[in-house]
Amino acid sequence: MRGLVAASWGRSIAAGLQSDAAAPFAFEADELAAYRAEHPLSAVFPMLYDVLGRAAEDSDFVMAVGDSDGRLLWVCGRPNVLRAADGIHFTEGAWWAERQVGTNALGTSLEVAGPVQIRSAEHFTLLVQPWSCAAAPIYDPETQRVLGVVDITGTADASSPLSLAMVRAAARMAEAELGRLMTVRKVLGDSTRRMRISALGRPDAAVRIDGRDLRLSRRHSDIVVLLAEHPEGLSAEELSDALYGEGDDHQSSLRGEVTRLRALLGADIVESRPYRLHPDIAADWLETADDLDSHLLSSALRRYAGPLLPQSDAPGVVASRNRLENRIRAAVLQTYDVDLVAAWTRSYAGVNDLAAWERQLTLLSPTSPLRPAAQSEVRRLRTDYGLDPAGTEG
Repeated sequence: MRGLVAASWGRSIAAGLQSDAAAPFAFEADELAAYRAEHPLSAVFPMLYDVLGRAAEDSDFVMAVGDSDGRLLWVCGRPNVLRAADGIHFTEGAWWAERQVGTNALGTSLEVAGPVQIRSAEHFTLLVQPWSCAAAPIYDPETQRVLGVVDITGTADASSPLSLAMVRAAARMAEAELGRLMTVRKVLGDSTRRMRISALGRPDAAVRIDGRDLRLSRRHSDIVVLLAEHPEGLSAEELSDALYGEGDDHQSSLRGEVTRLRALLGADIVESRPYRLHPDIAADWLETADDLDSHLLSSALRRYAGPLLPQSDAPGVVASRNRLENRIRAAVLQTYDVDLVAAWTRSYAGVNDLAAWERQLTLLSPTSPLRPAAQSEVRRLRTDYGLDPAGTEG
């Protein structure tokens, strides 16, 4: 047994697999369609089909394209070969990771991060041993992370050295095309695309992009705010946790929401793997934070129309909302500009802020016409909070 195959069998045994294991299914039909539509490889699947899928349909093998976890997204070939492949669950939506079904070219190539050919009896499970296969991973040309894998599976033809050369060449062609598309998107984005998001003091986000004004649903507002907060992008798990909280698996719901958001904004606006917004972003709460970074409290208070998406309960949004409000309040309590403190105490966020009213009272001159009102508010709030009303007279 070849060393590569022996190591793979060892991993299969360690995973607790039996020799009669069958590939499980990872998606329902509607979930697969949504996931596939937003996957980066959807942009290059037509090219892969043209260079390898058509050859499969002229031969006794099938071409498959899977994601980085070994789940089959596309499978194509002649109808009679596809029916035979269905018998071993080598079909769209099935999960062919090595830990799911044991040694196979598609799953093992992802494990070793390189092209792999597995011939008949080298497969770990008996059901698959009549077949041979060759596969090669496809890398993101920008991040060098594995995006997915291309595979051909069949009988005798798939065991030849030519099969391995074919999938390796197809993978490299896909990477070259991905690189070209990224360059085109970057040029177009740098020259024309800009998105403005308004989310302060609003129950939902207002978006202006390419001359279009859109009002987003509350869940889409959460997603846009979270992605704007993280221009480097978020993985599906990170975005799910920030949107729904840690614990239950919400990634299926997340995929559906992102698919609908992409349909609304444009497929080139909301990128995946990782999830991120492609255009140049301007956002009112980010500009407010920039003002605070530059010690421009007056400008920050003018921009601050209220809390960030005040009705949102998404953990990531709540954290951003609290962080921004706490930063503004801290700056207000440190300033010696009484007008800025007064602006805060007149705002929705500051109207019941006892410390800010006390700060204002301290800064007001004894003859200021604002002083009686400030004293009254301090007494009211101290009473409301169970404190001595006369504790601070300024």
